[in-house]
Amino acid sequence: MNQTIRELMERKSVRAYTGEPIGKEEKEMILRAAMEAPTAGNQQLYTILDITDPALKRELAETCDHQPFIAEADLVLIFCADCLKWLQAFKAAGCSPRRPEAGDLMLAAEDAAIAAQNAVTAAHSLGIGSCYIGDIMENCGRHRQMLRLPSYVFPAVMVVFGYPTRQQQERKKPRRCRLEDIVSENAYPQRTEADLRAMFADRCGEKGFDGWMQAFCARKYNSDFSREMSRSVEEYLNEYRTDQEA
Repeated sequence: MNQTIRELMERKSVRAYTGEPIGKEEKEMILRAAMEAPTAGNQQLYTILDITDPALKRELAETCDHQPFIAEADLVLIFCADCLKWLQAFKAAGCSPRRPEAGDLMLAAEDAAIAAQNAVTAAHSLGIGSCYIGDIMENCGRHRQMLRLPSYVFPAVMVVFGYPTRQQQERKKPRRCRLEDIVSENAYPQRTEADLRAMFADRCGEKGFDGWMQAFCARKYNSDFSREMSRSVEEYLNEYRTDQEA
């Protein structure tokens, strides 16, 4: 196993930091690595917000499901799916572009996520931990106001970075599913109940499949924050479908 593969295998979310600042050189390497990510048509359909204002970090820590460690992270990056800058450039060149649509947003969100993963991988290679914050999509309307995001710009991915504490370094990485649970050849698999029980067997512990799955469903899928995330994103999409000007 080479070094790159080993680092991808070993990387885990880090939510506690030593407080040691990330150097200017390391920060630039993380950002440049993000920008070298694969991108649709070399468009780089994202804008990266570098959140340096401590007050804004604290506000994000509250709006993103009350997670104090966000404010303690030395580096906070928000990867915005950005369909606006190309639209503006087309108009500046005298083109007659259509307004962005759902497919454009999905493509931009893919670009943003790929760039974020490059940043995460680069950080890990430098000994810097990271944690994705999916809650940036929750309270989307409020976050758009906080970050002054115009139409056709969506806060798709947020990642916080910092040097991990010893406890975080030694913490065991959660086990992933088996390869055969995730990879299917040529077509989507028709999973049986037995397949599903086998897929999650290593995670269920003493609760067993039914107990563990019911608790997870209540804590994650049916949670208030999950419902709010869906409502908030849907509100944004409705605006996206109807907005005529940028």
